[in-house]
Amino acid sequence: MEEHVKFNFSKNYVLENDFAKLIPLSEEHIFPLAQISKDPEIWKYFLEKGDTINRLTAYIQRAIKNRNLGSEYPFVVYDKQNEKFAGVTRLYEYSDSLKTIKLGHTWYGKQFRGSGLNKHCKYLLLDFTFEKLKVERIGFGSYIDNIVSVAAMKSIGCKKEGIMRNMFPSIDGNGRTDAILLSILKDEWFTIVKSELTNKINA
Repeated sequence: MEEHVKFNFSKNYVLENDFAKLIPLSEEHIFPLAQISKDPEIWKYFLEKGDTINRLTAYIQRAIKNRNLGSEYPFVVYDKQNEKFAGVTRLYEYSDSLKTIKLGHTWYGKQFRGSGLNKHCKYLLLDFTFEKLKVERIGFGSYIDNIVSVAAMKSIGCKKEGIMRNMFPSIDGNGRTDAILLSILKDEWFTIVKSELTNKINA
């Protein structure tokens, strides 16, 4: 097991296996991501939108700015099997003193959803955070109505922690809706999640 490494937001971390490659997000990724980000289904449960080139440019520039501020670390996802950029994901709210981090802001183009790519990406991120950064917990969250996202989080080993009531504006514009909170703990990663997720991505 490698020595603990403090998360350095200025370092360009690249995480990869035979199927996926996670590269620090930059403005050069605007054009390739614009080819897949026009799908309105991607943005249904996001407060920020990137469904036009102008919105996507602003979305990516904000993510890069937040990385420079040390609050988020955005990655672009590259599908090595299809040799295409597939989407984005982020690590955020990192605390070295508490040994905690969150993972989210994840979306993929339509052709990559349900392909297994997400599980490969999550494995790379979980391996990095638990085994390199030595965090104790990784937090996840979603609109409670986002059934697909909640199922995807549970499928990689996340456990439900609770509900934040009236956290978000409702998707239909009428009233408010809840957020669901989930997490994976370090002990869960090493005792069961890692092996189960390995079996799933190798199936």
